Amino acid sequence: MNYGDCAEISSPVEAGFDTINSTDYYLIHYATNGSYIPNLKNTTNVNVPGRWAFLVNRGSAPEIFYPFGSSGDTRNTAVDDGGSSVIPLLSPFLFFGRTYQQIYVNNNGHLTFNQPLSQFVPFSFPAYGIQDIIAGLWTDLDNRARGVVSYRQYTNGSVLTRATLDINNHFPNLTFSASWVFVATWDKVAYFPFTNTETSFQVVLISGSNFSFILMNYGDIAVTGLQVEAGYDTVNSFDYFVIPGSINGSFISNLKNSSNVNVPGRWAFRVDSGHSTSKKNVIGLRVRLSSVFDLTQYGNITILQQIKQELIKFGLPRNIELNLRKLQKITP
Repeated sequence: MNYGDCAEISSPVEAGFDTINSTDYYLIHYATNGSYIPNLKNTTNVNVPGRWAFLVNRGSAPEIFYPFGSSGDTRNTAVDDGGSSVIPLLSPFLFFGRTYQQIYVNNNGHLTFNQPLSQFVPFSFPAYGIQDIIAGLWTDLDNRARGVVSYRQYTNGSVLTRATLDINNHFPNLTFSASWVFVATWDKVAYFPFTNTETSFQVVLISGSNFSFILMNYGDIAVTGLQVEAGYDTVNSFDYFVIPGSINGSFISNLKNSSNVNVPGRWAFRVDSGHSTSKKNVIGLRVRLSSVFDLTQYGNITILQQIKQELIKFGLPRNIELNLRKLQKITP
């Protein structure tokens, strides 16, 4: 879109594009205000004054994504550091021992339960904070510039069937039937202030009986110099997880290829039971490490978290605690 002299006008105006059901759309900044229309010749998203360029041959969302973009979705308002109003849940969601009846979908890539969160710089998990948080991709996202943040709940139909199948595949030692699914989607949302970037991901909450799960689905994630983080954290950080590689914006695009359930782009977590000091389950696990630095560097936390998730997948309780004990090898 190339702009020369555009006269100021009092009539309604608009510049950008839209698609069927608005699954893709873009509105050029200030293009809805006739008083600012003359400035179009000085604006750009490609460093060429007066020119706006868009790639419009993108295909559909990744197959791992749950349905989104229909008229049944609720969209967040395009507001900097904004989010949804309080969303009453159609079914209670048990998150590490706390049961919630409501949720907030925050534009900056995270879900909270007790109150909205406008914070665009992620806390480092474990944050030892005062609220539970689920971070699909916590960073400074801007749905004013590009993209859609939306959500929808399901209590019947094909989405529940799909969720049941997914959870039983990812957690094979459970007999699970989904009764409620909540899908929050960030579709091609830009980083602030980089309006030509696009990032797509989902956070899917699934529950049934006394089980609760989270799926994090990743599509194309733009690299960024912004601070980023993906995972979850709880009150006082009794339970938390940081997806490996998700705190480095230079490598964040690899999320669509990573997984803990052998499905590229998907991370799955069981999140129902809370922290406990019970010591009823004592398990030994032998792990071969290439160097003592594997345990003494920052990565040791990630190693324990990944082992814990694997054990839980095979039926161990959510409140198991893993600790490292250093042994010295003695040469005979």
